Amino acid sequence: MRQAGRILPEYRALREKWSLEQIVRQPDLCVDVTLQPMRRLPLDAAVMFADIMTPLSAVGVDLEIVEGVGPVIAAPVRDAQAVRSLRALEPEADVPYVLETLQRLRAALPAECAVIGFAGAPFTLASYLIEGRPSREFAVTKALMLGEPALWDELMTRLSDITIAYMRAQADAGADALQLFDSWIGALGPDDYARSVRPHVRRIFAALQDTGVPLVHFGTNTSGLLHLMKDDGASVIGLDWRVRLDDAWAGIGHHLAVQGNLDPASLLAP
Repeated sequence: MRQAGRILPEYRALREKWSLEQIVRQPDLCVDVTLQPMRRLPLDAAVMFADIMTPLSAVGVDLEIVEGVGPVIAAPVRDAQAVRSLRALEPEADVPYVLETLQRLRAALPAECAVIGFAGAPFTLASYLIEGRPSREFAVTKALMLGEPALWDELMTRLSDITIAYMRAQADAGADALQLFDSWIGALGPDDYARSVRPHVRRIFAALQDTGVPLVHFGTNTSGLLHLMKDDGASVIGLDWRVRLDDAWAGIGHHLAVQGNLDPASLLAP
């Protein structure tokens, strides 16, 4: 479920000329990057090339994707004024390049090959906005979540609204499946997840049910959260390598699909 083939020489050649953000904003380049691994391997799906911060940049958040670091926010969100400056996303006006890329991908690929769209989940987006850059401890994020629950709820609601609009527009543009990508949700324990995050995740999946496409919920280090995630509304649960597929599936229930589990480091072995 990873985007494109970032080690491919043809991709690296493009990156010598264009930044990630510039590629995403040019459908010709974005389609080419998405299809590069499809030309090399008999894959059954293409994952739209984009970044989880794309919709936030589109609504005016001043950020930069720094090579080797990740998203860096010019003015981290720490107070009510900053939260309320996050406006709603209007996909056709704000991210037309993403929608055009999806339309072109769907037209370019055979019907049996899926096009997968995705968006960042509200906790992961909030963590970048609050911390200002990638974090290991998420101390500032958790302090706001625990110390100012009303402000936290307002931030998560606004981010969820952006995510719903973004993912719905992707489905309308031709995405055959949608993945909610929660890179850092494993930083939370089950009580904090249930109280401060789960209601927003459930609202996102509920709002997307009528798109008719499979909905994937993926997070890292989530073995302690799977018993909650299984009822959040997704049709597929993505797993990392810290949990066995059969054990996770038994706990999640066979009414859902599971995918993932591969430790990327294993690909470096003989």
